[in-house]
Amino acid sequence: MEQLSLCDKQIEGIPVTDLFTAYYDARKNKRKTMNALSFEMNYESSLFQLHEEIINRKYVIKPSICFINFSPVQREIFAADFRDRIVHHLIFNYISHVFESLLINDCYSCRTGKGTHYGIKQIDHFIRSCSQNYKQECYILKLDIKGYFMGINKELLYNKVQQSLLDKKEKLTFDLPLVLYLIKRTIFNDPTKNCVIKGKKSDWNDLPKTKSLFHASENCGLPIGNLTSQLFGNVYLNEFDHWVKKDLHIKHYGRYVDDFVLIHPSKEYLKLCIPAIHP
Repeated sequence: MEQLSLCDKQIEGIPVTDLFTAYYDARKNKRKTMNALSFEMNYESSLFQLHEEIINRKYVIKPSICFINFSPVQREIFAADFRDRIVHHLIFNYISHVFESLLINDCYSCRTGKGTHYGIKQIDHFIRSCSQNYKQECYILKLDIKGYFMGINKELLYNKVQQSLLDKKEKLTFDLPLVLYLIKRTIFNDPTKNCVIKGKKSDWNDLPKTKSLFHASENCGLPIGNLTSQLFGNVYLNEFDHWVKKDLHIKHYGRYVDDFVLIHPSKEYLKLCIPAIHP
C-alpha cells in the first residue's frame, strides 16, 4: 500500500496539518513515556486514522491511567491516553485565544506569560498599590474552593463554553460544530470508567472524597492534569472573577485555579465579602 502524505489527503472539517501541530505540542516533554513512544512508532498513519474518526464523528476516548501523585501534595491523577492528549491540544489551540479575550488579566493558570511567578509579582504589586507603598494598612483575604475540579458541573461548563464560542462564531476560523463535538466528548467523558489503576489501594486512604472523581456527584468533575481541564477551569469561574471585581468592587484581585485573594484597605469590608462569596 502506498504511504499517504499530506498532499494526498483530502482535508475536511479539521485540517490534518492542525492535528499534526497538536501532536507536536502534545509530545513536548512526553516523548519518553511508553504511551507517547508507542504512538510515535506509526504517528503519521495514527494521525490520519484519528483525523478520519474526528471528521466522521466516531472519535472514541481511550481509557485513562489513574494513580495517586504525592508530590507536592496528594492528588488523584487521571492520565489521558497520548492519543487523547493530542485532541486536548487540538481543542486548546482552536479555542484558547477566544477565552483570552474574556478572562480577567489576573487569572494566572494555563495562560501564556502567566503563571505562579507572574501571579506572585502581581500580588506584590497589589499590596504595594493598596497600601500606598506600605504607608497605609491593607488586608488580604485568601480563600479557596473545596474540591473544585470534582465539583464542576459538566452541563453548566459545556453551556458556558458553547455560548462563549457561539457569541464569537462570526470571527472563528475553524469548524465550530466539529470542535464543539470534540469539546462535548471531552467534557462528558467519565475517566473512572474502564480506567487502569496503578499503585496500591492504600494510596487513596488519606485522600478526601472531595478530591476524588470516584466520589464526585453525577455529571460532575474533571480530571486534574488534562490541558482541557485547566482551560475549562478558568472558563467555569470567569463570571465569578468579573463579579468579584465589578460587583464587590475589589480592584486588587487574583486567582490561580481554585485559590484566590482579595486585597482591600478595609478589614471589615473583606469580612463582609465572605458571606457574599459563600452565601
